[in-house]
Amino acid sequence: MERIVKILQNKKQTIATMESCSGGFIVNAITNVEGASEVLKFSAVTYSNEYKIKMGVKKETIDKYSVYSLQVAKQMSLAISNYALADYGIGVTGKINRKDPNNLRGDDNVVFISIYNRQENNYITKKIILPTLKRKECKNIILDEIVNLLLEVLA
Repeated sequence: MERIVKILQNKKQTIATMESCSGGFIVNAITNVEGASEVLKFSAVTYSNEYKIKMGVKKETIDKYSVYSLQVAKQMSLAISNYALADYGIGVTGKINRKDPNNLRGDDNVVFISIYNRQENNYITKKIILPTLKRKECKNIILDEIVNLLLEVLA
């Protein structure tokens, strides 16, 4: 993440995150880097559908595709970028090692990542199928995937 923060600083660009299953793990990795305040605009952990909707995800999208879907991850990344007026928005949603009694649809141990590029008005996305590991190990896998995607986007 140090490399990401440095690249964003050099480009004078910003980032924002809306996380669900990763629970703030991504923004924590960003804020662990010296100078992160120059590039991080805003972050939200939206575990509930209610707060995803309040932040800009369409209820109809959740109803149609499930909260655990690529479509919702894309709306999360767009919504957080727009809310924070950030150059890049990251959206993460999925299930890690548990069934969700409030959202029965969606596969277990599948996570969807979306990075929205405001300047290009496009998305880079990834679906990750997680092994059955401890939650923190799964979050590290998600973080590694996001770092790789960001390096691709920022190249």
